[in-house]
This record gives sequence, C-alpha cells and structure tokens, in this order.
Amino acid sequence: MPWGWFDHKNDESGEWTGFLEQGIKVDGKLETQGTFRINSEMKGTIVSQETLILGENAAVEGEISGSQVIVAGRFDGTIRATKKVTIQSTGIITGEVHAPCVLIDPGAVFEGQFHITIPGEDGEKIVIPMRSAASSS
Repeated sequence: MPWGWFDHKNDESGEWTGFLEQGIKVDGKLETQGTFRINSEMKGTIVSQETLILGENAAVEGEISGSQVIVAGRFDGTIRATKKVTIQSTGIITGEVHAPCVLIDPGAVFEGQFHITIPGEDGEKIVIPMRSAASSS
C-alpha cells in the first residue's frame, strides 16, 4: 500500500502536518508542529515539535531538533530528540544523536556518538562512541 506510512504503529504523535516526497530538494530551515515526513533531499536545520520521519529515500544533512525522530533513510549530522530516536533497518546515520532513548533495528547503520541523557540526573549524559558492524564492511 503506497500510503502505508500513515499507518506507522510506532508513531506516537498527533496530527500530520505534511511531507516532502522524492524529487524535491530543500536547502534551509524547516519548522513543523505535527508529524512530518521527509522522503527527499535536504540540507539545513529541521525543528519538529512532534514526530519527524525520514523515509527510505531521504538524504538529509544538517541538524534536527525534535521530540521523536524516526530514520529509515540517510542522515548526516546531529539529532537532538527530547523523547527518542529510532533507526529502522534501512536507516543510516553518521554523526551525533542526543536523546534519552535510542532504538536500533537489526540492519540499521550508525557511525558516530550517542549522547544518552539520564533522566533525573540534572542533564547528565553518557557518551557512547559507536560504529555498527554493517558500516565497517
């Protein structure tokens, strides 16, 4: 079903506010209030109040600041999430992830550092340098 991503079971957010599909290139800053899906090329800064989904065809470079970020495509840069970051099996991240919770599906690729915030510890963080086995081949 081509619209199957609307039925994403891990999506804990509210209302959809939009999406960018293949063939679109964006350079700059994007701000969104609800759930937003990017399945295109983008360079710049993304600020999301709810859930941001980088689809399988996404190629995003820059900074993401949001509540929940789901990566199924490529991302290079820094992600700062207040709830969680999910890297799906087709996802590739190079850079830094700052979040209290990170979920990595089998097959996902990550190279960089996780900065895990410890709840209730005055913002204390644990830094975990990591390179996935899939990225070393």
